Amino acid sequence: MPDTTVPPAPAAAARSLPVIVAATTLVQALVTLATLTVATLGPEMTRALGVPPESVGYQMSLVYLCGAVSAVLAGGVVTRHGAGRTSQFALLFAGAGCALGATGTLWALVPASALIGWGYGMTNPASSHVLFRFSPPHRRNLIFSLKQTGVPLGGVLAGLLLPAVALTQGWQTGLAVSAALALTMAVLLQAARPAWDDDRTPGARRRGTPLAGLALVWRHPGLRAVSLMTFCFAAVQLSLTTFMVTLLVEGLDRSLVLAGMVASVAQVAGALGRVFWGWLADRLKGGILTLALIGLISLGCAVATGFMTPAWPTGAIAALLTLFGISAIGWNGVFLAEVARLCPPGQVGMATGGSLFFTFGGVAVGPALFSALVPVLGGYAVTFPAIGLFALTGTALIWHARQRHGTPGP
Repeated sequence: MPDTTVPPAPAAAARSLPVIVAATTLVQALVTLATLTVATLGPEMTRALGVPPESVGYQMSLVYLCGAVSAVLAGGVVTRHGAGRTSQFALLFAGAGCALGATGTLWALVPASALIGWGYGMTNPASSHVLFRFSPPHRRNLIFSLKQTGVPLGGVLAGLLLPAVALTQGWQTGLAVSAALALTMAVLLQAARPAWDDDRTPGARRRGTPLAGLALVWRHPGLRAVSLMTFCFAAVQLSLTTFMVTLLVEGLDRSLVLAGMVASVAQVAGALGRVFWGWLADRLKGGILTLALIGLISLGCAVATGFMTPAWPTGAIAALLTLFGISAIGWNGVFLAEVARLCPPGQVGMATGGSLFFTFGGVAVGPALFSALVPVLGGYAVTFPAIGLFALTGTALIWHARQRHGTPGP
């Protein structure tokens, strides 16, 4: 019997690479769409359900909390079932959550949010595993970064598709559309399973190692440094994306329409930044140097944002926030490629899940801390330099680890 654990020949892997990148990007986009559905439909949903609009924040916290736990456990699922099947699980959970939310009851949103978050946490461990197997090392940062454009793509889909559906067909139909797209992709992905999942180990242990990904990350100096870095960088990213519009409207006296336009430009810049940083990391033959550069630019932008006043020209404000978006939103693909490079052979999914636990931690802590600091520091603009300390800390962590251990460097 042939050894099915041997990866495909390089030529075969190269031929299938565009399809793999496209499929994993689409999976990421559709699960992200499901994750953002409630937030996007929030005004219509909260009005219909009779709850305050800010309650959507609690729903997002539940989504990311479940995603953090799911990410840690997903490495074992990838090992047992394969990256293709795990991606299908992610889509099924996300789709089922949206379908449950479409029933239209307030209390259904609690288990619905948990299901969506559980699916969201499974996507990156699965995609990192399959991309690492089939991508050439000299293009890996770019390929991982291309896949990560699925996150802003999901945001664009949510913004363009769901409000129009909700206004014409109702918010429940918006949830149903997100569910249908995710479930359809889960079915289509079945065709990829023979190629993606031929390295699975069905007999792998199911018990006793739920936190194996965290243990793996913490034992490895390079992985530990990169994971702590991602906590810091995620805190900066979510603070920027959460409070950019509020900064422009409440702190800089711009209109809501203009603020939305500037925020959209910054998000698109972040998506393009992911591709650029991935390309640069491959050219430099090292993700750590690139991540350190991203951290320093984010720090500079955060400090500069603290000096913004309503008297600043709108063009200057937009330019600075766009550069902020390129750096603070653009690091994710390089980070995932670096985790895949550093981890022991055959443990990409496990290491990615363990690292993402720290990412979700930063997602939860950053905006909450920003909210707490605004009244203390006296405004939105002046709070950004304080949050910029996360960028400085993350950069220092990985650079120190590079100098001391040598493992995370180029």
